[in-house]
Order: sequence, then C-alpha cells, then structure tokens
Amino acid sequence: MDGSISSTEAARHEEKETFASFGVHHEIVSSLTEAGITHPFPIQAMTLPIALTGHDIIGQAKTGTGKTLGFGIPALNRIISPKDEAFESMAAPGAPQAMVIVPTRELAVQVASDLTTASKHRGIRIATIYGGRAYEPQIDALQKGVELIVGTPGRLIDLLKQRHLNVKHVRMVILDEADEMLDLGFLPDVETLIAGTPAVRQTLLFSATMPGPVVAMARRYMTQPTHIRAADPDDEGLTKRDIRQLIYRAHNLDKTEVVARILQAKGRGRTIIFTKTKRTAAKVAEELVDRGFAAAAIHGDLGQGAREQALRAFRNNKVDVLVATDVAARGIDVDDVTHVINYQCVEDEKIYLHRVGRTGRAGNKGTAVTFVDWDDMPRWGLINKALGLSVPEPIETYSSSPHLYTDLDIPEGTKGRLPRSKRTHAGIDAEVLEDLGETGKRNSPKSGSRDGGRGGRGERNSGARTGEKRDGERTEGGRSRRRPSSAASSSEAPAASEGTSETAEGAARPRRNRSRTRRRNGEVVGQPEAGTGE
Repeated sequence: MDGSISSTEAARHEEKETFASFGVHHEIVSSLTEAGITHPFPIQAMTLPIALTGHDIIGQAKTGTGKTLGFGIPALNRIISPKDEAFESMAAPGAPQAMVIVPTRELAVQVASDLTTASKHRGIRIATIYGGRAYEPQIDALQKGVELIVGTPGRLIDLLKQRHLNVKHVRMVILDEADEMLDLGFLPDVETLIAGTPAVRQTLLFSATMPGPVVAMARRYMTQPTHIRAADPDDEGLTKRDIRQLIYRAHNLDKTEVVARILQAKGRGRTIIFTKTKRTAAKVAEELVDRGFAAAAIHGDLGQGAREQALRAFRNNKVDVLVATDVAARGIDVDDVTHVINYQCVEDEKIYLHRVGRTGRAGNKGTAVTFVDWDDMPRWGLINKALGLSVPEPIETYSSSPHLYTDLDIPEGTKGRLPRSKRTHAGIDAEVLEDLGETGKRNSPKSGSRDGGRGGRGERNSGARTGEKRDGERTEGGRSRRRPSSAASSSEAPAASEGTSETAEGAARPRRNRSRTRRRNGEVVGQPEAGTGE
C-alpha cells in the first residue's frame, strides 16, 4: 500500500467545502443540491480527491458516516453517460462500466437509491441485481443497457454464468461492507466477479473493520491502494459518540413490556428492534401491534416483496417500529432513527457496532438499548471489553424500575399499551405489497407470511448453488430453516399422525374400514362385523 491517511482535517473543513470544489461533474452537484446535500462528510472529503484521480482506495470508517457517496460520486463521475458525445464511440455502449458489490439485498436497494438520486441529471442507467426477485426484469434491464450495476454476489454470479451479465468492460469495481461479505462467506464469489473484469481498472474497498482475509484480498486485486481512515478527532471510541448506549440485564418474560414503555419515551422517533431469530422477530412485532404500536417485521422467512414493503413503510413513516433480524443491519439508511434496541445480547462486537450504527447517523443523536440475559453475561463481558464500554455488570432492570424511566425520559405512569390518542401511524397495510415475481415462492399470500415466504424449488435451484440464499440472512448450519408460522400448522400435526394418511392435496383422510367375516369349519357364522383389519 503506497499511502495511509488518518488525518481528521476533512472534519474541520467539511462545512467550508462543497462537492463542486472537488471538481465533481456539475450535473452530479446539481442533483445532490436538489436533494439537500451540499457539504461532504469527512469520509467523502478524504476520499474524493484520491478516487477522482483514478487511484485505488481502502476506506475504513464507522458505520453511518456516509461511505455510499464517498465511492458513488467517483463512479458516477467516471462513467460515460448516454448523453455524452463519447458514448457512441465506446467499444461496447450499454455494457456496465462500474459495478458495486454489497452483501445484502436491503443494502443493494439503499445504495442504488442513493446513486440514482446523485445521478438524476446525469442520465446514467442503474440496475439493481439481487435475489428473491424474478430474473426476467433484471435480464431485460441488462439487455437494454446499463452503465452501473449494484448487486449481491449470488445473483450477480448467476447472471454471469448464464452470460446475461458482461463485466469485461467494467472500469471501476466497488466492494461495500467487505467484512460482512467475509462473514457471510461471499469472498470466493466476489473474487470470481473481480477476476472477470479487466486487469486495468480502479478498485475501491470500503469496510467498517478490516479482518485479515479482507486485507489479503485487497492486496491481490488492488494496485498500491491508499488506506483512508476517517475519524472524528473528538471521537476515539469504536462506537460513535453521538450514540448513547444503555445496557440492561432484563428478564425474558418482561422484555416486551420494557420495550413497550421505551417506545413511549419523549422524543422517540423511528426505532429498530433487533432479534436473533426470525421467530422472535415475528413474535415481538405481533405483540407490539397488539399493544397499539405501528410495527412491522423483516426477516428471512418473508418473501422479498414483504421485506421491501416493510422497509418502504418504515421509510415513509407509515410504521415507526421495525423489528428485524440482522438482515436489516446493513441496509437501512434512515437519518432520523432515534432508538435501536437489541432484544437479546449480540453474538460479538462487530454485530453490535453495525446494529447500533443504524442510529446517530448523518450527525444526529441516537440511543442504543441492549438487553442481556443472565446466561449471556460471560459473552457480554467479552463484548464490553472489546468495545471499551465500561459496563461489565449491566444493571438489573424491569418494566417497573425507576431508573428505566429516568434513563430514557419516559413519562411517569406510562403503561405497556399505547393510548388510542397516540396511534397516529397508518400501519404496514397502508403500504402497497408489490408482486416481484419472486423466486422460490412456496405458499399463497394468505398463508403464513404475507407473500408466501422463501424457499421452494426455484430458490434452491438458483440460490443454493451460488450462495444467493444467503443474501441478507444468516443461515443455521449452512442452510436456511423454515418453521411453522401459525398455530394452525402446529394444531394440525397431531391429527395427521393418529391413524390417518395424507393425500397429495394435503388433506387428512381416515383409513377405510374393512368388514371381517367369521368362519367355523369352513361355514360362515353370524353376520359380518365391521372392523379395521388385522
């Protein structure tokens, strides 16, 4: 690596500098200005001068610091648009010129949305390529021509193998959240994608942490990269200083009640509640809705349409509480998320950093609350030590604990149900559920999950082969598990086992009774008796 930048000068001058002062294309500047974005954040101010000159970069910054435009603006600036005179003279006009690889579907949607905003007046065609949606619209977009693609490794590999995706003319490759791609096992897929691009290209790698395998990949595929570390001079901790962190030892049976009271704190805006499992996410969301809160769940057992519906409802403020597994930890970029709640103790410090990083974004303040069960105290001790949080023994907390009210500014007398006068959000049903032509749809929209869930033959054939099924959801033991999602499914199970057989349509039908005739010395004795056979 030929250079390393860890200076914080950009933080001191960011209010004086604009994107135009870096030589960014005037159409990109005007697009950003219309969106209310005029001054760069530190990571952007440090990245742009180097990236715009074509050098490779390893960018390291805490989550929520604005990395997307740090790599997006140089990509949009370098791309030859269909509006440019040089477009027709290109070797392959309409072939992708830049490729952004991200670990999760939700992050792909978010990054593509930000880049679409920045390229509004530039005329650059952007395609979002990720699993859980029908192949045909994505293939049609590639055939019509795109200049920039944003995608997850699984679906990109699929389309590359099917020869629908051409990366031979990609001049810029961007890897976002590289450490998460390592955790999800995507690095081999990423290396396959990079190997298909030209040897002479610009490569930008962004990540909150830099594990050894990520650094090794950078050395293999990058040419004398500059290592940029963006940091606030007054913020030396691993977590952002704008995030207030509260750690409580809570009882599992009282957690929902505690959460319901936290959600009525003064000044509480949009809130994300993280859970370990899909079942817990669905259960907590259902209980909060029953208590009067506008809540929605997002997890891997929901189809892509339902996941995007929940995210849109959250961004559009139709629901203000999102209950999610880690599928959402890297894909939600909403500036005014005021609270993050870890419903259970996290697995390690990296997950903790990415979860709490959903609040305190874009210079705003935030509050992160983490519940630690008694059994999780040894694990929390390791996380506390790694992050330097100085909370080795979380205070025992219940829904009636006085310190809960004072810590979070909860009005006295608050109970676990939201008063009807404060139920002002439209709810998840007010957001349209799109038909995405999803792969692997198993059930009808009226069953279990809202749009049929995931799994099924379509996704096994395409996703499991390339790792697409892992996009956005951790799996258990290398495979995704599907559990019954309603009481009906559990109540029907015994009926199918008590002397019944299932038809192809799934309906239980009792065995047919057979009559038995008694004989003595070859002669029939009495009338035939009904029986079940021997």
